[in-house]
Amino acid sequence: VQLQASGGGLVQPGGSLSLSCAASGSIFSIGDMGWYRRAPGKQRELVAVITSGGSTNYADSVKGRFTISRDNAKNTVYLQMNSLKPEDTAVYYCNARIVPTNPRSAFTYWGQGTQVTVSS
Repeated sequence: VQLQASGGGLVQPGGSLSLSCAASGSIFSIGDMGWYRRAPGKQRELVAVITSGGSTNYADSVKGRFTISRDNAKNTVYLQMNSLKPEDTAVYYCNARIVPTNPRSAFTYWGQGTQVTVSS
């Protein structure tokens, strides 16, 4: 099982970016999926999380600007980021609570990280 993140890049303040993260491998089920970020010199922080049923939770700093969604048929989670600010600059990581087909135990998997830079 692995998570593959894509998207990210350089954008001007006020711009938008979209991230996606696809889970692949022998998967039995996927629970919560989320995005975290680590800015230079700071600890990793939760950005947004979405349950298998579609309930969402956001960090206060991104509420109203970021939207997390998922496509359960594609085992993919998305993060739409609008009105980006320089302080959103960070490496963004996806994660997911996944039960593989074998063993049937839940593990937390992480994607490889993708850089988002907001700068003029």
